[in-house]
Amino acid sequence: MDHRAEVREFLSSRRARITPEQAGLPAYGGNRRVKGLRREEVAMLAGVSIDYYVRMERGNLSGASDSVLDALARALQLDEAEREHLFALARAAGPGSRARRTSPTTVRPAVQQVLDAITDAPAWVRNGRHDIVAMNRLARALYAPVLADPRRPANTTRFLYLDEAAREFFVDWDRIANDAAAMLRLEAGRTPHDRALIELIGELSTRSEIFRQRWASHDVQFHRSGRKRLRHPVVGQLDLSFESMELPSEPGLTLNVYTAAPGSPTADGLKMLASWAATQDLAKAQQAQDQS
Repeated sequence: MDHRAEVREFLSSRRARITPEQAGLPAYGGNRRVKGLRREEVAMLAGVSIDYYVRMERGNLSGASDSVLDALARALQLDEAEREHLFALARAAGPGSRARRTSPTTVRPAVQQVLDAITDAPAWVRNGRHDIVAMNRLARALYAPVLADPRRPANTTRFLYLDEAAREFFVDWDRIANDAAAMLRLEAGRTPHDRALIELIGELSTRSEIFRQRWASHDVQFHRSGRKRLRHPVVGQLDLSFESMELPSEPGLTLNVYTAAPGSPTADGLKMLASWAATQDLAKAQQAQDQS
């Protein structure tokens, strides 16, 4: 990916969304030729020279200090995820940034044991590319439509954008697809030389017009907790809460756990799903025994 273009488009898109009024500046005249703030206005708010800001917006963040980046983040009113993305882009411009860091695709046996010990809730681990790295039995049952594609590792964002079944499976498909693109953009800032990530983004951009539009927005966001509504082909709609937690012992991996309020229809649905999963496992074991 073109790092200078990434910086240029991110900064210009953030500048374009802020009006002088939102920045606390007087808006002289009614015929502004630019959308949002002018470059000189951002420079003034950040306390840097116009030449320095223009250099940064042209894609050159090399040598920018943390204090300058903090001031720029305040001037552009960046949220936490956007601020992290700005700092990641600056790190990628520095010396030693060409080292290729890749997202892990396996977990230690101890992590799988933790997943298997969670029996009443779907739990799974993903990497920054949204590859599914490990799951417990209930998660495999919950994400059966995602796993129907034999390609491994299964990738939830590839499923979202390229599989027709995704629009039926994810009740709030449009929001979730937008979230997924923004999360991938954040990961691309962290690991810009991850070859598998670059290939995934290229595949999605080539095959999905909607992804290209979402990607072009340069939005970034975290995905730490929230609600997710799924329409499972066996047990029907499930209204789940999720928590996403980074694993300190497994850099680059995130644990996701889905839960339901006790006594709710979704809690009953998860019990039905667990029963169905046990039946499926027994059937597979019997088939393997018959073939041996």
